Parts: sequence; structure tokens; C-alpha cells
Amino acid sequence: MRDAADGHDQLVDVLDRQRDEERRRAVRALLRHPLLTSAEPEAFVLVRRHAAWLREWFAREAGWSLHVEGSVARLRKVPGEHGDATRAAGGPLGAKAFSRRRYVLTCLALAALERAESQVTLGWLVDRILAFSADPELVAAGVEFTLDSREERADLVAVARLLMATGVLTRVAGDEQAFVNRSGDALYDVDRRVLAVLLVARRGPSTVSTRDFAERLRAITEDVVPDTEDGRNRAIRHALTRRLLDDPVLYYADLTEEERAYLTSQRTHLLRRLTEATGLVPEVRAEGIALLDPTGETTDLGMPEEGTDGHAALLLAEYLAAALRERPGEPVAVSDLREHVARLARRHRTHWRKTATEPGAERELTEQSLRRLEALGLVRRDGDAVLPLPALARFAYAEPNIVGETTA
Repeated sequence: MRDAADGHDQLVDVLDRQRDEERRRAVRALLRHPLLTSAEPEAFVLVRRHAAWLREWFAREAGWSLHVEGSVARLRKVPGEHGDATRAAGGPLGAKAFSRRRYVLTCLALAALERAESQVTLGWLVDRILAFSADPELVAAGVEFTLDSREERADLVAVARLLMATGVLTRVAGDEQAFVNRSGDALYDVDRRVLAVLLVARRGPSTVSTRDFAERLRAITEDVVPDTEDGRNRAIRHALTRRLLDDPVLYYADLTEEERAYLTSQRTHLLRRLTEATGLVPEVRAEGIALLDPTGETTDLGMPEEGTDGHAALLLAEYLAAALRERPGEPVAVSDLREHVARLARRHRTHWRKTATEPGAERELTEQSLRRLEALGLVRRDGDAVLPLPALARFAYAEPNIVGETTA
């Protein structure tokens, strides 16, 4: 009887470990892809299987709601702070970040799709966008869209591809580039389930009267917090958790006095809950905290990476780390970084792409590298000045430690 009981206990332990690991993978999947569809079958199945637990955990720890139905799972992530400009549509390293016009076109496209049939063409979508863009309020705000230029048609293609990437549209036939060249069109299926859960807001943007952008953003995302000590502590915990889960680094210097005090007293408990549920590994330093992912499942951007751009970013990080060590707190001029990248291109010309040594190529290489470093929380930019941040020290080479004596 004892052997049977021991075997049963071992089986329960195995099943519990399997369940906990599945939940960690589901959490990591949602952190990487807050909008999941059945097109990602492995991750989606895990989220569906553990939906109740995930819904309760995200709500308790981060104040984020999780919607799961049919073939769609939507984690309504609200950022810990709104000043991060590195999360543009298309990714921080895109050849052309989404402009104000592209974002406006995206909103107009979504409005048009709300009234669309189950299939639409790109041409039909463009016609509706053109009609909507004639709204007097948009015109008064300086938004113009005529489709006369190739650049404007390219903007529409970028919007269509963003909607395909999110799962709102699925291409059935045709090609977007043909539309840009005025030689064809594209046909799409519209997924209304994805369309319905795309917007993440605490209140409808149309209900906000202020025209100030920062105030509008705060109004549609702010949480209603009870004016009690427990309510205030919960709001602080949610804000810290959001930044730990969503940002590459949480710097103490960026926190309010209340947030620093809460983190000082609750850090051990907070990190234990987060790491147990996610499988992430905490790295706690004097300047801040980072949750590292040894699996890489939550990482959408990292270092180092292969190729000319990745190597340039790594070497520029090393250069800035040395500047941080020698002159802590002092910014580095972008012009100095461009000169350094130009020297690097000449030094590594046999390994880097051929165009890297062409006149002016250092400007784009430097800009690409800085976008990566800024998105990773390693530098902060202010105009033509770049401030190396403490986490960049991990890319500094240590001074050599010579053991023993040498002879001439």
C-alpha cells in the first residue's frame, strides 16, 4: 500500500510541475504576443487551457484583463508609463517608423472595417478612408490624404500589412505592391473577432473631450483607484509589475518616492511572485532591476545579433559602456558616435556589408544602433546627446587581470 501511495504522490508532483510549466509558457506567450489567435496553435492552446488561472493572475498582479474566446486571446496590456517612444508599430528598428499619418490611416481603416463585409479589397478600403479623411475635424487638425503620391499609397500598404500582422485581415488574393504601382488590387478576409478586441482602453477615446495628447492618453488608460491605503498600494504594485514585465529595465531613478519606498519594502515578495509565474530570472543591481528570459520566448529584440547591424550595435554599446565608466552621468554627442562607427566600418570592412564603408553610411548605422540600444533601455536620447544608462555596463570589457610575472 505504501508503494502505491508513493507512486500516486509522485504522479501528482509530475502533473503539478507540468501544469505550472504550461502556465509559465502561456504567460510568456501573452507577454510577447498580447493578441494571440489560433494561427499560433501551440501557444493559443495553452492559453485556452489555463485561461481562468491566467485571467486571475494578470488581473491581480498587473491590473491587466484577459479576454479569451473562440480563436482569439487578448491580453489588454496597459504600459507602466507612457513616455516610451520605442514601441512604434512595425518595431523599433523598422526602416520607416509609423508616422502620425500612418496611425491616423490605421484608425480610419479600422473604422471602415467595422462596417465592412466579410471580404474587402484594398481599393474599397482606400475609398472609405478617403471619405473619412474629409471629416472637417481631421482637416482642421492638418490631416490630409489624397492618394496622389506614391508615398501615400505606400502608407496605405504599411497599414494593410500591420492589420494582416495583427490578424484583422488575411490576404486571399492579389498583392499590395500592385496597388502601389497602380497595376492591381488585393482581396482580404476580415476577422471580426480580432477586430472587436483590438482596442485597449479603459474608456472610449470619443468620450474624452480634451485635445492635449498626453491628457487624452492618460484619460483612456488610467485606472480608477480607491482613495484608501490598500487601493494606493495596489496601484503602485500594478505600475511596478507592468514595468518589470513589459520594460527591459526598471531603473530606481525613474520611480516616484512612493514607488521606491514600496519596492524597497516589497521587492522580495514581488519578485518571487513574478518569477514563479513566468520563469523569468531577476537581476537586481544598485541602479535597478531587470527580469531576464533564459528561454527567449518573451524577447522581441535583443543583443547581440548577427550581421552588420547587430555587430555595429554591440560595438557601439561597448564604446558607450567605456564612456559610462570613464565619465558617468555625461552624455556623448551623436557626431562622436558617427565618427566611431565610421572607424568601425573601415576596421571590419571585410566582414560587414560592402555599403557600410560608403560615404554617409555611418549615419544610418549609428541611428539603427541607437534605436536598438534605446529600445533595450541601455541609452537615453535627448536631441544630439546620448546618455549611457547603467545597464549598459554589462557590455564593457573588464580590465585584464594578469597572473604571474612575465620575462623579457
